[in-house]
Amino acid sequence: MTQFRPCIDLHQGKVKQIVGGSLNDKGAKENFISDYDAAYYAALYREHNLTGGHVIALGKGNQDEAISALRTYPNGLQFGGGVKANNAASYLEAGASHVIVTSYLFKDGEFSWDRLDKIKRETGVDRLVLDLSCRRTQDGWYIATDRWQTITSTQVNQENLVELANHCDEFLIHAADVEGLQAGIDEELVSLLGQDCPVPVTYAGGARSLSDLKRVHTLSQGKVDLTIGSALDIFGGAGVTLDECILFNQAQQA
Repeated sequence: MTQFRPCIDLHQGKVKQIVGGSLNDKGAKENFISDYDAAYYAALYREHNLTGGHVIALGKGNQDEAISALRTYPNGLQFGGGVKANNAASYLEAGASHVIVTSYLFKDGEFSWDRLDKIKRETGVDRLVLDLSCRRTQDGWYIATDRWQTITSTQVNQENLVELANHCDEFLIHAADVEGLQAGIDEELVSLLGQDCPVPVTYAGGARSLSDLKRVHTLSQGKVDLTIGSALDIFGGAGVTLDECILFNQAQQA
């Protein structure tokens, strides 16, 4: 059954919502900058028993905020952003339920099975989330690394989803082309994920209302969870409230 999953996106040491495709070394187009720190949101999610959410560090300068959030909600949040084999265990020790990895798994645009094996030895399969965030091309969706700016040679398709599912507990997939635009989800991608993902998967990108939660549930036959960012009231949005998302989860669980 589809669930709402919360997020904390960190950029330049602040909780923000950005337009994903705009992120680069110079900055990003910002939809929202919070007056609250990451620990505030972690405590909010803990209070409402919202599980499976993620803290994503977008670039440098976010370490202290990320660790604070993980310690505020131990085993309640996943962490991603610069995760490698030599630091993955430290985030688990700080309180992350899982670590999320993407760019580390690629070398010169090619997927590295050796690096995947190295990080698995540090985390175990059951605490590893593979971030397959992607961009659409004429040939389909391809995993994008380095803050979604580098399109790799690895396609998001049935064959790769089935193969990679053997090496992780979950997938996290941002549709980078629609991330932060509040212009609607990528329905084709959600349908693909619902059909072909053999492990739990969270989709993010473009969600703008409560109806998108219901739409993801329908398109994926309840197999894909949804993160809502910029449209959410706690991030300055007017499309949907956190209370509505909580009630949706409760209704699904009932």
